[in-house]
Amino acid sequence: MTKVQKNVLGENLENCSNNPLTGWYRDGCCNTDENDHGIHTVCAKVNNEFLEWCKEAGNDLITPHPEFGFPGLKDGDSWCVCAGWYAKAVEAGKGCPIFLKKTHEKTLKLIPIEVLKKFAIDLS
Repeated sequence: MTKVQKNVLGENLENCSNNPLTGWYRDGCCNTDENDHGIHTVCAKVNNEFLEWCKEAGNDLITPHPEFGFPGLKDGDSWCVCAGWYAKAVEAGKGCPIFLKKTHEKTLKLIPIEVLKKFAIDLS
């Protein structure tokens, strides 16, 4: 990618996680493009409550799928989750902590900044 991607605060997008290696491009960053129909743009610090809710709702983020480069997530991992799924989790009262500086600006098309700030763990 040549264009610098921006976060929800309008700043340069920061790296989300290299262990496990996350992102639409598996580059550690919540970058996206028009092919990312899931909009994997929210850098979440997942917890067990969020992971269990996702699995019950039909989005299993716990079970590894090495064929897709997916290690399976555990409590405390940082991961670029789908903005739509994160929005559903918030509605269900299961939103987990997120990093605004690592969350792509495209997320704002689905989730207002005011909502995101309620879950932010990187605002000083």
